[in-house]
Amino acid sequence: MPVELRPFQAELEARVYAAWHSGATNVMPVAATGSGKTVLLSKILYDEPGASIAIAHRQELVSQISIALARNGVRHRIAGAKKGSSLIRVISALQVAELGYSFFDPNAKTGVGGVDTIIRMEASDPWFKQVRLVVQDEAHHVLKANKWGAAAALFPNARGLYPTATPLRADGKGLGRHADGLVDAMVLAPSMRDIIDMGYLTDYRIFAPPSDLDLSQVATSQATGDFNADQLRKAVHKSHITGDVVAHYLKLAPGKLGVTFAVDVEAATEIAAAFRAQGVPAEVVSAKTPDALRAAILRRFKAREVLQLVNVDLFGEGFDLPAIEVVSFARPTESFALYSQQFGRALRLMLSKEAAAVHANLTDEGRRAAIAASEKPVAYIIDHVNNVLRHGLPDARREWSLDRRERRSSKKSDAIPLRVCVNDQCLQPYERVFKSCPYCGHYPPPPSRSAPEFVDGDLTELDAETLAALRGEIARIDGDAVIPYGAAPEVAGAVRRRHWERREAQQALRNSIAWWAGLESAQGRGESESYRRFYHRFGVDVANAQTLNAKEAGELAERVRVELAKYGIDGTVNADVYFAQSQ
Repeated sequence: MPVELRPFQAELEARVYAAWHSGATNVMPVAATGSGKTVLLSKILYDEPGASIAIAHRQELVSQISIALARNGVRHRIAGAKKGSSLIRVISALQVAELGYSFFDPNAKTGVGGVDTIIRMEASDPWFKQVRLVVQDEAHHVLKANKWGAAAALFPNARGLYPTATPLRADGKGLGRHADGLVDAMVLAPSMRDIIDMGYLTDYRIFAPPSDLDLSQVATSQATGDFNADQLRKAVHKSHITGDVVAHYLKLAPGKLGVTFAVDVEAATEIAAAFRAQGVPAEVVSAKTPDALRAAILRRFKAREVLQLVNVDLFGEGFDLPAIEVVSFARPTESFALYSQQFGRALRLMLSKEAAAVHANLTDEGRRAAIAASEKPVAYIIDHVNNVLRHGLPDARREWSLDRRERRSSKKSDAIPLRVCVNDQCLQPYERVFKSCPYCGHYPPPPSRSAPEFVDGDLTELDAETLAALRGEIARIDGDAVIPYGAAPEVAGAVRRRHWERREAQQALRNSIAWWAGLESAQGRGESESYRRFYHRFGVDVANAQTLNAKEAGELAERVRVELAKYGIDGTVNADVYFAQSQ
């Protein structure tokens, strides 16, 4: 049966096809972890009339993609697997256990395979030339010069679909064909925060307990852009993270199903043992765990016979298990992509069959109410290694690019600065523009004078390149809609409608901002101070506010109008006309 898409997924699908029709060979849809990338790629694979292949970036994730395709009715074979292999038997058994039927078909037009298996296949195999669509999930891994790029090159007659939640790399390399990758065009789904607000992801609570972890002597790898693996392991093993992980799980989320990300198998084994010593059933799962054993452990986890899965980089990317209620970070990372993927493991919905059957037909408010009434009304994130302070919140607004970028550094971040509440009954991170913790009201102690003082809300001057990009985006909003070449009438109409909606919302927002500036001026404040106060009050600077999408712009305009109403100002009246008449 055809794969059913949510409205925002259907819109993303239309953007993918529009990009292909406009001449792009390889298209990268960017969608938040848990928003249904696999559903989207399943739909596109289902509709593809020619031969196709879905490539998993790790062999152990082949079964995960296979079961995901099976859930969406896509018959498929396992590329490179020999008839009767253990992998085929395990995959078929998983599908039968969950769905009552196996979608494995050795003659299917769609294949699934691990990248290492694909590149080891005989290059002269005529099948490579027959494939018309290549899908590489977690596509932030794909570069021209690595094995994922080598796999793509084996299919000369295929267009590419390269979905990811995080189109950036810690090493700074660009994913565009003009840079280091293969992607010609990027299309964006709604942000993680948008999808949470729509009621398609569970909202979260995040805690960042204090830690004695010292990373001052841990270098950043030139090859990966992440922490040097050996040095990182040594630093983690010197700390008391193992005890902290168990203690804070018992304090904050006892009895909930959790995944803990450990730095290595040794640390994972220690953490699992510490959990069991406190009466919490725990298992270690790694890439080395045999498929059959891993499947058995996951079944026990779903049945709540195991409460903690302690793993080493296994359940970060490409893993879908809605039952996860808690994510614990015991592994620091300089990779925002890895951090965001791991964070998102806990955000998937956990609804009853009855609630899931009607969920898509509800309003945003109705879906959020259904989540609140579910077994997982909120997810818990417990960060023992300062990943959230290093990267910011994953649902904060990000600007994605296919270009190369400066290598990330733990000393330099584009994330909104955060602090952690020092109240040991709270421990939640929050944006530093707040004078006190918005969760418990605790005021932080004065900053130490041994280091430069951070002044809450200080705005960094935007460089010329950033300003140019913002102005370019504003100009695009004010201009005519850009219709992809050769777009079908219905696609062109949808593009024009979205463009008009965004421009109308932005005009309303700019009018509200003008009223804000007028109010501030009447109170004797200059332009700089007015805009500074706008940032403090609404959490976004004026320049970036003018690049928001229709929904975000409408919501911000309403927030500004509510504030203006306190002073008796109707923010819907045309500010330009009013001020011109009053002069």
